[in-house]
Amino acid sequence: MHIAPHDNANKPIIDVNHPKVPATFFNIVKLKAGETFESKIPGYETCIAPATGTVDVFAGAERFENIGGRGVDVWDGEPEGVYVPTGMPAAITCKSPSAEIFIAGARFDEVLTPFAVRADEIDHVQYGSDETKTHRKIKHILGQKQKDRVGRLLVSELFTVGAGGWSGFPPHKHDEDRLPTESKHDEVYNFRFRPNHGFGMQLLEPKHSDKQNHIGEAFHLVDGSTFAIEEGYHPCVAAPGYEMYYFTILGGHSQRPLVQFFHPVHEYQVHTIPGIADMVAKFK
Repeated sequence: MHIAPHDNANKPIIDVNHPKVPATFFNIVKLKAGETFESKIPGYETCIAPATGTVDVFAGAERFENIGGRGVDVWDGEPEGVYVPTGMPAAITCKSPSAEIFIAGARFDEVLTPFAVRADEIDHVQYGSDETKTHRKIKHILGQKQKDRVGRLLVSELFTVGAGGWSGFPPHKHDEDRLPTESKHDEVYNFRFRPNHGFGMQLLEPKHSDKQNHIGEAFHLVDGSTFAIEEGYHPCVAAPGYEMYYFTILGGHSQRPLVQFFHPVHEYQVHTIPGIADMVAKFK
């Protein structure tokens, strides 16, 4: 499901109990210096991650200062974030002239402990190659390093390395709980392009197209597009000359580790594209 860029007025883009992706939550909050936004999401653990700017976050009785620090866009520095346990009230105060803040969530019942993820704690993964048009860098905000401190939520950023090319390839899905082959994870993306007039395409191929290529749907992605994935194989591509970024939220229905099922027709490319196995291993 493609959601075109719009002024969401600090209200959820993917709200709780969404009919297509009920295990995830997503909001974009924009603040000016000194402004405060209060967040409390019953039934969902969340990650507060500034896309740009710097914020202080109060989560319950804990205070985390100077989270973020990027300048004009998501390419300007490293990400940071604060984990907020299920249902815990959090207050976000803008410390820079302005800030754009992503709030990512996953449905989870247990109440854990809040913590901050600083730039030097981000887990970096680089995979693919220029030759295969798959060269990518992932920055895990809530990834394998935080696996014992989080319930069902995975949060990361994906960047193209260079302009143009494919991501989420080979085509894969995660819409059925049939372990150990596949896990059921709802997923939400928010895309950005550099320069911001760039564009890309999101392919969504039917989940039952395992033996041959069934015709899927292609969606026109622009700067600020949000895409929610309920089911199906879902590679995407950036047009030549443009760098692509997407903020990724994964909410597991039965577990946190992601088990991807690659399209049988294209699965062999897991072994021809450098670093795919290492990339897959980090989503846990």
